[in-house]
Amino acid sequence: MILAVDIGNSNIVLGGMEGQEIIFEARIRTDVTKTSDEYCIDLKNILDIYEVTVSSLEGAIVASVVPQVLNSIKTAIKKLTGKTALVVGPGLKTGLNIKVENPSQTGADLVVGAVAALREHNPPMIVIDMGTATTMMVLDETGAFIGGSISPGVKISLDALTNGTALLPGLQLDAPKKAIGRNTIDCMRSGIMLAHACMIDGMVERMEAELGKKTTVIATGGIAKFVLPMCRTPILYDKDLLLKGLAELYAENIRN
Repeated sequence: MILAVDIGNSNIVLGGMEGQEIIFEARIRTDVTKTSDEYCIDLKNILDIYEVTVSSLEGAIVASVVPQVLNSIKTAIKKLTGKTALVVGPGLKTGLNIKVENPSQTGADLVVGAVAALREHNPPMIVIDMGTATTMMVLDETGAFIGGSISPGVKISLDALTNGTALLPGLQLDAPKKAIGRNTIDCMRSGIMLAHACMIDGMVERMEAELGKKTTVIATGGIAKFVLPMCRTPILYDKDLLLKGLAELYAENIRN
């Protein structure tokens, strides 16, 4: 078993992987103030909860979009297991052809998502990750990563609206019944939830027009399950896409 770690802006997803099979999955809050010892305690507690022994971990791989946390997690894994984790970034073999202006600036999460999507689906594709930010990356018919878009996620939009306007209340991520809200809460749900679904539909349409081809659209991320039912575009949902991508990258680099 290997430990796959995806460090996002809001949460850290941990997965115990045997090949592409997920033995356990857990989430902890991303906290830039935590020390490596504190993260080590978190990791040990999670392994204990799922009755996984440290000795059963043959290795680890980490993808991160939070540089301040990456080193703490790497050190925590080393302290706990005695093994040095692979890190998604320069020097790691991905097999992904990245055709953007500065490939080194491509987020680790985007690389992992693309690798996982290419393993299970045929390009051209659009891969959507809906978390703190909503990222949409485009893979052309050859499987090359040619670019995409980054927009504020649902939660950022919700927080900005409720924190920046004194008279607007907080709300849960429920789907609006109609586009035309008849009260403040329904108006906000329409403007945040339904508008985000419309954004995805519109961006897919424009990206496909630029490609000149229809695409397979895959989505992942914690917010996706709330928004996708409101989209008119056919979208495949894979909540474990990034964990499976990390397992694939680990296996590829260990083989070589």
